[in-house]
Amino acid sequence: MYLEHYGLARSPFEMTPDPSFLYLGETHREGLATLVYGVRARKGFLLLTGEVGTGKTTLLHALLSQLDASTASAFIFNPRLEPLDFFRLLLDEYGIEHECKTKADYLMTLNRFLIERLERDQPTLLIVDEAQNLSPELLEEIRLLSNLETPTSKLIQIMLVGQPELKAMLQRPDLRQLRQRIVLRHHLRPFDAAECEAYVQERLRLAGYTGKGIFKKGALDEVFRVTGGVPRLVNVVCDGALLLGFGRDRDVLDRNEIREVAADLDLVPSDEGAQAAPTGDPLGPRPRRGLFRRLRGRVGS
Repeated sequence: MYLEHYGLARSPFEMTPDPSFLYLGETHREGLATLVYGVRARKGFLLLTGEVGTGKTTLLHALLSQLDASTASAFIFNPRLEPLDFFRLLLDEYGIEHECKTKADYLMTLNRFLIERLERDQPTLLIVDEAQNLSPELLEEIRLLSNLETPTSKLIQIMLVGQPELKAMLQRPDLRQLRQRIVLRHHLRPFDAAECEAYVQERLRLAGYTGKGIFKKGALDEVFRVTGGVPRLVNVVCDGALLLGFGRDRDVLDRNEIREVAADLDLVPSDEGAQAAPTGDPLGPRPRRGLFRRLRGRVGS
């Protein structure tokens, strides 16, 4: 286990959106503030976009942790549904136990639920993740949900979350009614170089590391270069570098280990990993294509 080797209490670069490892760069702080305000102020339609791996799901978990306990939230993460399946899943997410057979039954049941919550001043939130995969038919059904309102308040807050393709899709002329209803939007960008370095160091600290440093400055610079500051890729590369360093019995990692892992993961051309190994390196000259994969298969993380 590389945890003991580096003096870690837990794995620092897991891929799950663990709130105890939350690190917010500037764009994430702005996005979280925007979303929290939009839900609390009951603004109706909200839009969150970002490239793959930039932390949209992590931000959503942070949002849910900041909302009042009275907020009912439904999280639809598989939008490839037929309309009736969508409404069936929506009622299940809200804990509504009522048998419905038609779309009209579902809408009347949902409307009663939302009005009862509004009378108790309890907000209701619907989050649709991977919304760029929504069919035009289901997008229209979601838009029509925003018609559930009183003269003074929206009955439900709807948040569409997706990749940049979602923004492009919303520019279609037939979706202009939906586009016009989006009152708040935020686009997540990757970390800049300083945020990327702070992210790596903070996750190591939260994992229990108390030493002088595992990654040299050059290694951290290389992490940013090969990942572009995308948090998911940062996690993959750093985890791989820790495993590689453990396999070589190294306590401190430099840019060569980062390049080698990145090349093995096809994040950079393989010839970029072809750095000469230090004299006496028992593993021989680089690149060692497949070395990281072999280590991962042989050694637990």
